[in-house]
Amino acid sequence: MASISSVGIGSGVLTSELIDKLTSAERAPAEARLNAKEEEVSAKLSAYGQLRSAITDLRLPARTLGNPAALRELTFSSSNASISGTVGSSSQPGTYSLEVSKLAQAHTVSTGTFADKDTTTLGTGTLTLQAGTASVNITVDGTNNTLEGLAASINAESSIDVTASVINNGSGFQLVINSNQTGVDNALTLTVNDSDGNHLDTSGLSQLAFNGSANNLTESVIAQDATFDFNGIPITRSSNTIDDLLTGTTFELSGTNAGSPATIKIEEDSEKVADRVEEFIEKFNELKTLVTELTEYNTNDPSASGILLGDSTVRLISSQTRNLLSGVIPGLENANVRSLVDVGVSTNKDTGEILFDRSTFIDALKDHTDDVVALFSDQGRTSDSQVDFVSKTFDSQPGSYAVNITQLATHGAFSGTVDVSAGVTIDANNDTFRISVDGTESSDIVLTAGAYTSADLVTEIQAQIDADTNLKNAGAQIVVGLDGSNQLTFTSTSFGSASKVDFTSVSANSLAQLGIDAIAGTDGLDVAGTINGQTATGVGQQLSLNKEGDDANGISLSITGGTTGNRGTVTVIKGVADRFVDLFTGMIGVDGSLTSRTDGLSAQLLEIDKERSSLDLRVESLRERLVKQFTSADIRINRLNSTMDFISAQLASLSGSSDK
Repeated sequence: MASISSVGIGSGVLTSELIDKLTSAERAPAEARLNAKEEEVSAKLSAYGQLRSAITDLRLPARTLGNPAALRELTFSSSNASISGTVGSSSQPGTYSLEVSKLAQAHTVSTGTFADKDTTTLGTGTLTLQAGTASVNITVDGTNNTLEGLAASINAESSIDVTASVINNGSGFQLVINSNQTGVDNALTLTVNDSDGNHLDTSGLSQLAFNGSANNLTESVIAQDATFDFNGIPITRSSNTIDDLLTGTTFELSGTNAGSPATIKIEEDSEKVADRVEEFIEKFNELKTLVTELTEYNTNDPSASGILLGDSTVRLISSQTRNLLSGVIPGLENANVRSLVDVGVSTNKDTGEILFDRSTFIDALKDHTDDVVALFSDQGRTSDSQVDFVSKTFDSQPGSYAVNITQLATHGAFSGTVDVSAGVTIDANNDTFRISVDGTESSDIVLTAGAYTSADLVTEIQAQIDADTNLKNAGAQIVVGLDGSNQLTFTSTSFGSASKVDFTSVSANSLAQLGIDAIAGTDGLDVAGTINGQTATGVGQQLSLNKEGDDANGISLSITGGTTGNRGTVTVIKGVADRFVDLFTGMIGVDGSLTSRTDGLSAQLLEIDKERSSLDLRVESLRERLVKQFTSADIRINRLNSTMDFISAQLASLSGSSDK
């Protein structure tokens, strides 16, 4: 900026102060306009920020209620502290009796007492340790034939779930071997191949034998299953954690109560669900209060009215949220609970706030649970008991859609070719095979030699297949049975085209005597059909529609049985809470109305900053121009003053001469 400190020296009139006043006069109206505009835009941005915050606060409880599990809060209670449990969303309320006579125990065996744990030797040879279906061979030699050495060798085997330890019992040391899994099926067996040639005596390595032929170890804890009566029905489980008795419910047994059955209750916690609804209503009313404050008209002082009075975005928020609270939910027209009014939720006609009758809600939840769940959250309903709703996507629209099945899903299977009703003798020529189930091949499966009836043969084959580690680890299961012609059948428990049963190798006489050969079986079929008249994709028993633009797009169903042809309808219900989540997500999302509005206001602030910069440049340019103009004028005035002084002096001189 050019210096103006000398401006006005010549004239004493055209000073820098005058330039400041002129430039300020130029700046003042534009700056006042920009300040007012900035204040208004900033106030609106702040108001929209409050709206966004209130909407986000409301969306959280809405999202919670949009999950069907939140409307079914279950509790587990037991009259006996030694029986506890947990429940899931699929648990069913009820009262049950449970009487435990035995707890499951893990098998523990131990050696006799030895004077030393590091130097006393136990002999040499091979120790075969088995727990359940897993087994391992451990070579015992001069490097590990002490108590500590053998314990370390056992613990180094990761393929078997067994722990070995050496304890000091006060009189000496014992090797203790413990199965880490409870139940009779996980009992320990120790078979010895002793280098001294005697595998069953109590000296050398054979002192560790514990099997049907020699029990040279002490059975500290017997292998035992949990046994209990559930509602009077005798039940046996290998574990004290039981998760397959009641759907969605897990029981934990820590003690017995023979003679004094415990009362188990699984109940709806309606109060907790009501708390969640109340939180949603509280946040809605906070949003409603905020909207009122931001749009209120002040009749006494219109300038003090709400900053967003008349704002179209706020009007849209108000109308859309109000509409979601009223009317019947599509799909519930014929239900016992059709609208929020039916569960004690109403609107105050004077304030617009929501009122909540807690007792009415709890009664409705107890009497019509499924309808209340559908009122708030997503739900799918089918008219056919063998068509189950699985899921939907964001694209799936509320409504009822026809379901038609052209092909039911089937299991992969293998059928034998020999009638075994007369019985079969298993020997070395027909006792071994390998089977592939759903793409997983078993190890060699060896049947126990002996004479079998057809029923006993099925039981033996089933037991040996079930014990195969390869199939078990892959979760591949098969059911062995007999068809109407008394021929062996092998059926995968899975459905669809991935369900396969193939024999990959068999013994020499297996085809002739058992009717099985190393060939492929019959693959399963996937379900096929249409949803809403559109061809759907079948995988196993699940039928899913993937048709963009169709209202039923994203619906998945499970066809568990029945026949081909028309299978009724599937109805998608979108509840109030889920509709709120969709609405609010649309408002504050990337392209939402609230986001667009705040983006526009932020852009206005940037434009104001640009206008301020432009004003600064314009005023500075004016200042520089004035400095130049004032300086030039000042120089001229200074010259005129000098001329005037000279003339005045001359005139004065002439006047003096005249006086003489």
